[in-house]
Amino acid sequence: MKLGFDIDDTLINLREHAFHLYNRRLGTQVDIARMRELNCIPIHEAFGLNAEEGKRMWAELREEIYFSDCPPYPDAVEVLRELIRQGHEIYYITARAQGHCDKTLEWLTAAGFPVLRGRFYCGMGDAEKIHVIRELALDYYFDDKPAVIDTLAELAIKVYVRDQPYNRHLDAPRIHSWGELLGLLNISPLK
Repeated sequence: MKLGFDIDDTLINLREHAFHLYNRRLGTQVDIARMRELNCIPIHEAFGLNAEEGKRMWAELREEIYFSDCPPYPDAVEVLRELIRQGHEIYYITARAQGHCDKTLEWLTAAGFPVLRGRFYCGMGDAEKIHVIRELALDYYFDDKPAVIDTLAELAIKVYVRDQPYNRHLDAPRIHSWGELLGLLNISPLK
C-alpha cells in the first residue's frame, strides 16, 4: 500500500507544543484546555491575542516551534516504521514553506520517522497538496486541516482526518490515535 501523511498536527503535536512555547514566552499559565476547545487552527485566541499579534508571535517562535522538541503523537513513529518493515510505502506531504523543507526533513529523521529518499514532499500550499497526492496515486492519505480534506473529495483514495477540535465538523473517516492505524488497515499489530 501507498500511504501519505501530513506532518503538523497529524503526526506531531505541533499546536500543543506551540501552546507551551507561547505560555513560556508570554510568562502566562493559560490552561491547555483552552487551546483544546478552540474550533480554529491558530492558537492565539487562547492567550487573548488578536490575529496580528498571533501571527507575529508565531513568526517569532517558528524556528523553535518547528525544530525543537515537538513530540510525535504516541505510536506515530513506531507504526510508520512497522508499515515500512512490512513493505508499505510511506510519503510525507507538508505545506511548510519551501525555506523550511531541508530542516524539516532533518528534524523528521532525527525524531525517528522513517523517511526514505524521494518520499518527502514540502513547500506547496494546502490547496496544492492534491497534485502531489494524485501524482503519487496513494491508497490512503491522513491530514488534519479541513481546507486540505475538502480539496481531496474528488480523488479515489481513502482519506482520513486526524481528529482535532477544529475539524470535528467534517463528515469524514477519522483516526484518533496512531495505535489504531494497523487495525484499520488490517495489518498485524506492533510486536
